[in-house]
Amino acid sequence: QVQLVESGGGLVQAGGSLRLSCAASRNIFNSDVMSWYRQAPGKQRERVTFITYGGNTAYADSVKGRFTISKDNAKNTVYLQMNSLKPEDTAVYYCNLKSSGNSYWGQGTQVTVSS
Repeated sequence: QVQLVESGGGLVQAGGSLRLSCAASRNIFNSDVMSWYRQAPGKQRERVTFITYGGNTAYADSVKGRFTISKDNAKNTVYLQMNSLKPEDTAVYYCNLKSSGNSYWGQGTQVTVSS
């Protein structure tokens, strides 16, 4: 079992920035993929971005050029830097770890962007 703990959410004005963190309870292995998802009220959960152990990344079109995922393997932590935030980025953001066919979720952190 792996625990994921997110932090860094909050309320920010449009155009502002936030940095989310996700700390895993064990080492990140070289087959692991860590992702950030988000779920807005009344909408399905969607994947925002992911990063592989080797550092390969991909982003949803809606956040390209504004969000950056990074990780610190030594700290077992993944980050999501969110810049130029928009009201439509308002959602609960979840960290996800996929490892050896298993999928683990954090508890989520609320991000609210006011116009």
